[in-house]
Amino acid sequence: MAGPLLRSVFSAAKRSVSSSSSSSSASSRRLNHYLSPRGTPFPRAFSTAAAASASAAAASGPSVDPSRLRNVAVIAHVDHGKTTLMDRLLRQCGADIPHERAMDSISLERERGITISSKVTSIVWKDNELNMVDTPGHADFGGEVERVVGMVEGAVLLVDAGEGPLAQTKFVLAKALKYGLRPILLLNKVDRPSVSEERCNEVESLVFDLFASLGATEEQLDFPVLYASAKEGCWILSWGMFLHQMLVLMAPFQMMVSMMERDFYLGRILTGRVSSGIVRVGDKVHGIRNTESGVQKIEEGKVLKLMKKKGTSMALIDTAGAGDIISMAGLASPSIGHTVANTEVMTSLPTIELDPPTISMTFGVNDSPLAGRDGTHLTGGRIGDRLMAEAETNLAINVLPGLSDSFEVQGRGELQLGILIENMRREGFELSVSPPKVMYKTENGQKLEPVEEVTIEVNEEHVGLVMEALTHRRAEIVDMGPVPGDVGRTRLSLTCPSRGLVGYRSVFSSDTRGTGFMHRAFLTYAKHRGPLGNVRKGVLVSMGFGTITAHALMSLEARGTLFVSPGMEAYDGMIIGEHSRDSDLDVNPVRTKELSNMRAACKDENVKLSPPRLMTLEEAIGYVASDELIEVTPKVIRLRKKYLDVNKRKSMSKRPKE
Repeated sequence: MAGPLLRSVFSAAKRSVSSSSSSSSASSRRLNHYLSPRGTPFPRAFSTAAAASASAAAASGPSVDPSRLRNVAVIAHVDHGKTTLMDRLLRQCGADIPHERAMDSISLERERGITISSKVTSIVWKDNELNMVDTPGHADFGGEVERVVGMVEGAVLLVDAGEGPLAQTKFVLAKALKYGLRPILLLNKVDRPSVSEERCNEVESLVFDLFASLGATEEQLDFPVLYASAKEGCWILSWGMFLHQMLVLMAPFQMMVSMMERDFYLGRILTGRVSSGIVRVGDKVHGIRNTESGVQKIEEGKVLKLMKKKGTSMALIDTAGAGDIISMAGLASPSIGHTVANTEVMTSLPTIELDPPTISMTFGVNDSPLAGRDGTHLTGGRIGDRLMAEAETNLAINVLPGLSDSFEVQGRGELQLGILIENMRREGFELSVSPPKVMYKTENGQKLEPVEEVTIEVNEEHVGLVMEALTHRRAEIVDMGPVPGDVGRTRLSLTCPSRGLVGYRSVFSSDTRGTGFMHRAFLTYAKHRGPLGNVRKGVLVSMGFGTITAHALMSLEARGTLFVSPGMEAYDGMIIGEHSRDSDLDVNPVRTKELSNMRAACKDENVKLSPPRLMTLEEAIGYVASDELIEVTPKVIRLRKKYLDVNKRKSMSKRPKE
């Protein structure tokens, strides 16, 4: 990489090189052929006008030589080391990194230790410039991968050498192969004691089989393999070669918008890859899009600012050439998926294709008796504006207006929508949210539902409990076997309807005592598998308004598990606990102790209650039933019935369910 040679090479990789020098030399020759300028490392066409464009840029001002510019995405399954790899690349290329996981710039990303949105950074190595895109690994945020894979020419497929390719590996690799990319396989975490040369060879074979099953071409199947420990910053077959294969010539100005931000002073900032031509500050451009009737002009304007990521900060530039990833200010109407081009160009770039959303939730105004106490944004108009702004920047989310200030929000999973709700909550919104509903399809008169591919790793003693729970949720086992290199662990591969997995993650963590791993990814639409088994008991519903007392809760503890503690506020229709039976029970949690003339030996302070079960937002989303809502405020998350009046609930319960 940039800087001195690496001081250490991990033992497993060293044994691999020393034990089979002939194999290593053959691999080096294959990698050199892959890097050779005589070949075509990536099958995208390059224009012969690139040299003229570069000379024009040189005459007008400083710009990057297109022959020394490459764009590459880092794709992988969850926790396989993408963000750690980006940190080491930035550090070893001289960037000033303020903290670990520097690419995780959103507060929720640092709190949860996951990547939520794709981010672009620029790395300078030996006079070459590389635009690197860090992508999320969770299936819920797959739209982030789909919308950026179209603006890169290469991809680094990161695979954990211990775990091998998993569910999301298949998803992101399918997207890369679909766009004609030739991924480079990087086996990470090879410094672990459980990883041996045999295990690395086994993972390479699994990845090759995955390439073949996804319809890879012969050129894509001939992928180079690198071995690395991103955490330690060391590798073999040299990071220099790893970075060198990301540089190639690009061709004349069109840009596909792949990211969008809002700035208080500059307005809308559009980010994308310049697919052709050169753009300068002050140039006249317009936004265009494909419609059924042809290409439609959206807006015409002037480039006010051009910006580019340098390390982790944004720098102003005067001009940018083909192949560069830049940010532009000056247009207010174009959004993600639209094309920005010179005013004389009326040909738009191919639009971004996304997988369909699988679940939906209804966001509405908080109409509970305690509404308006915590939040600042309360009206349906403010909620609608915030959701529409989110849909503009996140193509994987669809927002449809509903009745009486409500909005149907469609997404990939409850985690994705839970992140949106948490962000709105921190911004001061109060809202009521319905439970997730699966989006069905009908083809040839047959009802189809989304089915997900689930990979689970658990200890042997928890296998029976997990399989029993998933059987009630209509899951079907595809494969089962021991985890290589991990004694006492079992890996299960299943297919399960999306509706069966809603709310199961918290149950899974409880059943496995926090020792299990579960990964899921959308597989296909399949025939409806029938109703689910009994996955939840009834609830305790408040029928009083006021402050909850310890005296009332003392007599309710025997009825089930409580969600509240003394001193909290309650109202009619609010859910305060889970009933020990399958039916709902109306209770009075605000009942006070009756006064009398007799002196009592005990007081309420002496009442000993069990700690309540306090739900997080994700647990609440998975817990609520179809006739219940989640009340979300900046300070509190409450569960409630959709109809607060008990007589209204009884009459609605007699109606047939959908």
